[in-house]
Amino acid sequence: MGNSDLVDVTVKMHAKTDRAILISDDGEEESAVWVPLSQCEVMPLSRGMVTVTMPEWLAMDKGLI
Repeated sequence: MGNSDLVDVTVKMHAKTDRAILISDDGEEESAVWVPLSQCEVMPLSRGMVTVTMPEWLAMDKGLI
């Protein structure tokens, strides 16, 4: 399990704190998951959508891929 494999996911951002973002891949807050900002990079798009670059293991663990 290496941290070198990064993936980009385009998701809806529901909330943000100093340490994490709440995102979902279906746009529904009920299914959203918290992702630590220390593990990802966020690029804003439009209408609350963002592209998040994160390690593949984290995206899999959070059910985003």
